[in-house]
Amino acid sequence: MTSFFHSVREDIAAVFESDPAARSYIEVLVCYPGLHAVWAHHLSHWLWRHGMRFLARFNSQVARLLTGIEIHPGAEIGRRLFIDHGMGTVIGETAVVGDDVTLYQGVTLGGTGKEKGKRHPTVGNNVAVGSGAKLLGNITIGDNCRVGAGSVVLRSVPPNSTIVGVPGHIVLRDGKRVVITDPKDIRDPLSDVIIKLAAEVHELREKFNHHSHEALGAEPEPAIDEAKSTPNLSAQELFQDDYLDFQI
Repeated sequence: MTSFFHSVREDIAAVFESDPAARSYIEVLVCYPGLHAVWAHHLSHWLWRHGMRFLARFNSQVARLLTGIEIHPGAEIGRRLFIDHGMGTVIGETAVVGDDVTLYQGVTLGGTGKEKGKRHPTVGNNVAVGSGAKLLGNITIGDNCRVGAGSVVLRSVPPNSTIVGVPGHIVLRDGKRVVITDPKDIRDPLSDVIIKLAAEVHELREKFNHHSHEALGAEPEPAIDEAKSTPNLSAQELFQDDYLDFQI
């Protein structure tokens, strides 16, 4: 019982620390559905671990009805989880959430199919996940990460990173900017198209330079064996040399 009240005090303190709109204890106790959902999950998870699966699911569904937040009883939730607003937030059965995590409304810690076993994300300590972000599959989000609003994260992320985009890609790591020069680093369905486009632009530029020298009567440069030279260029070199020029 002592540990329960200690946990309650920690959760309330986490609200005051994370939300500048929190004004009083009575307001936090009565008007924060994220807090109510976390407390309801403590009971649901206890029932789940002790084999009372139906009661656990029933309790979680009642909490979902009252708060708009769905946390599966099997999910493992760390200390001081703060769910801000929370409407539409979903945490799957095999998800693991560390300590001092903040989730905003519409966040999903979900699966990607019908696979068995561990199929939901593991979120490290001191992680913030923005509104509408989707973390899908058996991936790991490292400690101290930030996930931008609306991002869709499908791959594991190292600690101390900031992730944005669809699909999510790292833009900051250990406080330093990460510049994406190779579209394969993003791995979306358009990556191959962009790489092919960059290769064609590179080929056309080489041909243009060659014909320009001939038209001006200059000594043409040695013929380029594209079959040998172009494939040797990495996707990063092609993308950086040709595609990025269009951004200027």
